[in-house]
Amino acid sequence: MNKTLLHLEGLMVFVASLYIYYQLDFSWVMFIVLLLAPDIGMLGYLVNQKIGSITYNLFHTYLAPILLIVISLIFSSSVILALSIIWVAHIGMDRAVGYGLKSPNGFKDSHLTRV
Repeated sequence: MNKTLLHLEGLMVFVASLYIYYQLDFSWVMFIVLLLAPDIGMLGYLVNQKIGSITYNLFHTYLAPILLIVISLIFSSSVILALSIIWVAHIGMDRAVGYGLKSPNGFKDSHLTRV
């Protein structure tokens, strides 16, 4: 049950991000091009499992994009806001399909597989 709730939570974050992005009338081309950009965090796995899990997790937590949303609102930056919403959408999409924060033990071992 908890795992299902976490998947639904991710789906709702993704849908809410799409709605907000649409309401703010940002570029859908930019959205499509950048939706998978946070997966650049996987490059850390080229070094080793530990570094890979750290870099992947840094790109797949809500901390940085939410901080950027706050910064974008303070400085009235629509570009930073659009990028942040895309980033949040990516994380929500990943959670909805079952990708979670990675364990140093292996890429397939995530916080969602332990729920």
